[in-house]
Amino acid sequence: MFSSESQSGFTEPFVFTSSNRGHSPEEMAEMAMNKIMVVSKDAPPAIRDQAIAHRDKLKETLVFYMNRMAQSERTTIWALMKQQGHEDVAEIIRRL
Repeated sequence: MFSSESQSGFTEPFVFTSSNRGHSPEEMAEMAMNKIMVVSKDAPPAIRDQAIAHRDKLKETLVFYMNRMAQSERTTIWALMKQQGHEDVAEIIRRL
C-alpha cells in the first residue's frame, strides 16, 4: 500500500532588515541561499553534513562575486560622475 503522507516544501520565513544602509553581500547571499537550497533537518547525518558543506561553499562563492559586482558598479558610477563633471561626487564614490 502506498502512503499519501507528504511534507510541505515551505520553510520558515526569514526577514533581513538594515538601518541607514543597504544589505551587505553576506546578507544578500544568505537570502539567495534560503531560496536556492534548504537542508532537511531529517536528512541522514552524512548527507546533511555534506549538503551543509556544499551550501557554505556556494554561499562563499556568492559573497565573493557579489563583492566584485558591487565594486564594478561603483567603478561604473564613478566613471559616469567624472564624465559629467562631478569630480567631488566621483571621489566620494571612489572611496566607498
